[in-house]
Amino acid sequence: MYQFDINTGGAKAELYREMLGALDALTAGEPDAIANMANAAALIWEYLPDLNWSGFYRMVGDELVLGPFQGKAACIRIALGSGVCGTAAATRETQLVADVHAFPGHIACDAASASELVVPIVHDGRLIGVLDLDSPSPGRFDAEDAAGCEALVRLLAPRIAG
Repeated sequence: MYQFDINTGGAKAELYREMLGALDALTAGEPDAIANMANAAALIWEYLPDLNWSGFYRMVGDELVLGPFQGKAACIRIALGSGVCGTAAATRETQLVADVHAFPGHIACDAASASELVVPIVHDGRLIGVLDLDSPSPGRFDAEDAAGCEALVRLLAPRIAG
């Protein structure tokens, strides 16, 4: 149904601009939060190299609950403040972790994960959940990845706020 030709020649900033346009096209006018998260996870999985997990945890009650994702089966519930995802949710700050094994309280859902990027999703002051990306390569994510994913989340937040 959707055909995207994202070919940036390796320029990371351009890759994220292209992904932002594709995400806009995929989610514009779609009111279903789960469908929008599912398409976002698939888009990220397809176009960001060197990932072993791409997906969402949704804020349900007072904990994070697994949402749509691409990758191996994952932890279902994460307490606020626990691990990288729970820390991002509790602080509402992006967590850029070069070595997850050095992160206090890291939750190892996949032993192959070496680095992680988690972006909190906030809309109208309310925490909706987090975008979570894992990589088997240490130091995979940098400030450009954080900024690119934060832009994706800003676009997506009102479309999954329900």
